[in-house]
Amino acid sequence: MQDAYWVYLILALTLAAFIWGRFRYDLVAMAALLGGVLVGVVPADEAFSGFGHPAVITVAAVLVLSRGFEHAGVVDWIAEKTLKAGSQPLWQLLVLTTTVILLSAIMNNVGALALLLPVAVRVAREHGTSPSLLLMPLAFGSLLGGLITLIGTPPNIIISAFRASQGEGAFRMFDFAPVGAGVAFAGLVFMVLVGWRLTPQRQGRASADELFETSAYLSELTVVESSKAVGWTLRELREVCDEPVPILGIVRGERQHSGHRFFGPLQAGDILLLEAGPEDLKQLEDKGGLTLGAPAREDDEARAGEASKDATDNPGARENDAKASSAKAPKLDTEDLQLVEAVVRTDSMMIRRTVTQLRLLNQHGLHLVAVSRDGARLKQRLREVRFQPGDVLLLQGDENGLSDSLATLGCLPLASRKLSLGQPRQLLLSVAIFAVAIGVMMFDLLPAAIALSLAALVTLALGVLPLREGYDAIEGPVIVLLAAMLPIGTALETSGGAQMVADGMMTLGSGWPPVITLVALFVITLLLSNVINNAAAALLMAPIAASLASGLDVSLDPFLMAVAVSASCAFLTPIGHQSNTLVMGPGGYHFRDYWKLGLPLSLVVMATAIPLILLIWPLS
Repeated sequence: MQDAYWVYLILALTLAAFIWGRFRYDLVAMAALLGGVLVGVVPADEAFSGFGHPAVITVAAVLVLSRGFEHAGVVDWIAEKTLKAGSQPLWQLLVLTTTVILLSAIMNNVGALALLLPVAVRVAREHGTSPSLLLMPLAFGSLLGGLITLIGTPPNIIISAFRASQGEGAFRMFDFAPVGAGVAFAGLVFMVLVGWRLTPQRQGRASADELFETSAYLSELTVVESSKAVGWTLRELREVCDEPVPILGIVRGERQHSGHRFFGPLQAGDILLLEAGPEDLKQLEDKGGLTLGAPAREDDEARAGEASKDATDNPGARENDAKASSAKAPKLDTEDLQLVEAVVRTDSMMIRRTVTQLRLLNQHGLHLVAVSRDGARLKQRLREVRFQPGDVLLLQGDENGLSDSLATLGCLPLASRKLSLGQPRQLLLSVAIFAVAIGVMMFDLLPAAIALSLAALVTLALGVLPLREGYDAIEGPVIVLLAAMLPIGTALETSGGAQMVADGMMTLGSGWPPVITLVALFVITLLLSNVINNAAAALLMAPIAASLASGLDVSLDPFLMAVAVSASCAFLTPIGHQSNTLVMGPGGYHFRDYWKLGLPLSLVVMATAIPLILLIWPLS
């Protein structure tokens, strides 16, 4: 039993690291795997067997197929229809949530949410609806939709593979549907009829200008004849500043130029439109010789001189002067200046890094204009901001390279989405390839990993999805997490650790009917999935479920189904699932907002799932 205690220690440290969140979950999982090898609970020659495990291959194939749907225009076609939702908020909620549930059943649920999130924001803006009403149900709907099929969410794939390892055969594509569809329907009805009342109604978050109050922060600095900056480029001006101040535009005569596309020398009379606080304005005046405000008329020169003197002597006066300048500034034309909102994904390279570390301007051609976190604009200096998942960024960049830059950084654009339906041939081809793969799986002609891998290969070979995008679609952190945690899950079983946990649960609940033990397993897994990755929760709880079923001498299937459903129902926290994190910033949610809707929804899910599991997968 010594090996079991080693496994417990490794799992305890791993769970603590997952909850702490200081290190990426794939790095934590790899550390756990290597720790298991060093203490001898994972054989060295089997340490990396998880990378060839059918569950890992299946997840990778599903990610490629999901990206293929997007590239071929399948999802855009659905999104275009969704945009026609009426002006009634509840109707919008019903249409959007139903759509994401259906999409999540046939593709990666995070991918489905990422595609519909801009659509939901656009619907909210066009109809004056608060995004906070729509986005949390949309995220929860993506989790519910994943319950319906084998490929909807990684826990289903993991549970199917675990059942096969127990000699029972793998679950098939639609074996999850009777329970999953019932739970998804119950969750949808609850959110549309009751749950929306539990979401925070934060008005004013639908508009980029309202969220970031861009016009209130816009100041003017004028290049005068005596300015040192005459003849400088904007790059040279930025280099003399400690802070990379976003210069949004240059007004020269009657023309306004975007700051990120202005490369010529500054001339006397140029007006710089920029986002800056009092300290930055003082720095630009001192080092560049710029003058606060637009060029003054002769009869205003005396007053302007006095105001400038007061501003120099008094930072408070400078701030008031900057606000006065804002009021006189031309109205910001967001289209001309190419401002875009984007949310930081959970797998973004930006996380815990600053603008300087990312070389955002020099390497990616983007100005960071503002950052919103938890629905409020951050007031700290931009160079000091360390980005977090769910942050909403206001960026300025060139339209042609904007999409590529955001994709590289791991950001999801929230601007009005221009739908592209792709080529009709590719759209039909993508659907046909997927349909054939599903048919092959339904008739047990090939295992799921093989059928889906073939579908992914054909998708790439026929050009439905470019090869480079196919590789980009495979999320490395998810693959490493699964591959590293699979041997740990096996060690939990082979060391006797899972049996010890099961024995403890049965001793604690001695005399209880098996259904109570099933409910306890459901609750424990659900709580665990709210603090760690849902795939990791499924990997850890599956061996315990098997030991419980064996100890109670009942069928394995209801216990595995309970783990599959509960591991994918992380409704209580924003960190339990990537979908929850993605909507936190755009919806303006706080950590405490999630359990207000998530707790009753979890109870609805459990009240629906347990009877359906016992009906479809009886204990005996």
